[in-house]
Amino acid sequence: MSALLEVTDLCKRFVVRTDVLGRTTQELRAVEDVTLALQTGETLGIVGESGCGKTTLGRMVLRLLEPSAGAIRFDGRDITHLPEDELRAMRQAFQVVFQDPFSSLNPRMRVREIIGEPLRNLGWTRARIVARVEEVMAIVGLPAEYMVRYPHAFSGGQRQRIGIARALAPSPRLIVCDEAVSALDVSIQAQVLNLLKDVQERFGLALLFISHNLAVVRHLSHRIAVMYLGRVVELAAEDALFRRPLHPYTVALIAAVPEPDPTIRSRHVPVEGELPSPLNPPPGCAFHPRCPAAQDRCRSEVPAITEPEPGRFVRCHFPGSVTPMETLR
Repeated sequence: MSALLEVTDLCKRFVVRTDVLGRTTQELRAVEDVTLALQTGETLGIVGESGCGKTTLGRMVLRLLEPSAGAIRFDGRDITHLPEDELRAMRQAFQVVFQDPFSSLNPRMRVREIIGEPLRNLGWTRARIVARVEEVMAIVGLPAEYMVRYPHAFSGGQRQRIGIARALAPSPRLIVCDEAVSALDVSIQAQVLNLLKDVQERFGLALLFISHNLAVVRHLSHRIAVMYLGRVVELAAEDALFRRPLHPYTVALIAAVPEPDPTIRSRHVPVEGELPSPLNPPPGCAFHPRCPAAQDRCRSEVPAITEPEPGRFVRCHFPGSVTPMETLR
């Protein structure tokens, strides 16, 4: 079965500085050589520290940013450099839920106008738009009478439900969730995550779920891609990733996830130092300055992506060299 979304060797570089002749003298490599696929009805989690390139990756998938290299295929069609007039006809098939439920909604528009805006752009009639707005509001758990209200009348969780309803309105096949719950309280996060899970199962949607919170990603994702400084360093099924992480960075991220049982104390796997600047990445493996298992090869040679077992990928010279420490009770 072919994937709904296929990303191959995707790169994004931003020019930071040029010389007097307009030649690039410094660039920021936000995303480097990312390859992944997403099936219909699947959730792929993208996780990593701030600045790792996960949001840039999501925006390229939506074609809100032009890739510097690589290819994006949606439902078998190459959309990497598709002209805007052709891309506009496809946009209803992939939608986005933004991070901030407060700034992502126009404060001067009523809820019915916010949710109905993508449908108006598609040329729907007013009667059909009203019916669809009522339908998707019911799906996300908002009463129909809320249609006439403005965004300021709602809580953060309710506003994010409006954002999800807007994404659902044109019946998309893929939704990119860019830190969709990070601005919400923990209890509200759980409600929104459960809503996303419900609508995905109900409509067979594919979700690309971007977050810095590995525990949140685990709750929703079938597979998880771990990004570090623009590259995917590990990609695996959710259960396999947590059962036996292979990349030292993944081990550290999992060890840092809070344990809900207060009688359990985990030995934290430390990650030394700060995230390097993407303007001046270290040579060799980008993680080597912080890796407890780094060797000379790591400091000089960029590791290739390998597949140690079917469907599992890791970018490390010595996968599995750092293991999770024992959990103590």
